[in-house]
Amino acid sequence: MIVIHHLNNSRSQRVLWLLEELGLPYELVRYQRDPKTMLAPKELRAIHPLGKSPVLVDGDITLAESGAIVEYLVGRYGGGQLRPAAGTPEALRYSYFLHYAEGSAMPPLLLKLVFIRMESAPVPFFAKPIARMLARGAQKAFVDPQIKLHLDYLEDEIGRTGWFAGNEFSAADIQMSFPLEAASSRAALDATRPGLHGFLERIHARPAYRKALERGGDYDLVPARPG
Repeated sequence: MIVIHHLNNSRSQRVLWLLEELGLPYELVRYQRDPKTMLAPKELRAIHPLGKSPVLVDGDITLAESGAIVEYLVGRYGGGQLRPAAGTPEALRYSYFLHYAEGSAMPPLLLKLVFIRMESAPVPFFAKPIARMLARGAQKAFVDPQIKLHLDYLEDEIGRTGWFAGNEFSAADIQMSFPLEAASSRAALDATRPGLHGFLERIHARPAYRKALERGGDYDLVPARPG
């Protein structure tokens, strides 16, 4: 039985979604973030030394990193599902976006979150204006332009076919969901970018996505679905 060590409001939600898309049974071990620090609990370090989530355990295999887990699950259990045929241009795009999601898209979004929290962090009253000025200055000068650059690029890319690796939904779209949901939650992704906005609407409507939300619990990066 596949076991997923799952942290609320985290990248591991993508792994649950992938498992639901593949129709694979799995056991879920839940962990909750510290409500003050928003960090993962130390118990996760007993599973993997970095204490991060997701972590997959499959027999004698323990694997971290979302992209590596996605590649493992699709390769071992996918039976050709959710990835383009090898040697095609779509396969190259698939590989690219599996790595781009965390390697390029997430760093500026993580910086955005850090500076947002820096503005309201508990510091001595005389230091608050300085902290706020530094945080806002860094966002305006570097972080926000970088996020815009990536979102403009992705709006163009998704406009080609509606999916990131060709004409069909793939695991690359699952991997890309987290940075785009983060951008929608804390940055400038809204209806003014119709391609990306439509992508989020399509993935949020998938039955496997909704089922993964039911299994995974708290996930503040996607709005609740009416009804």
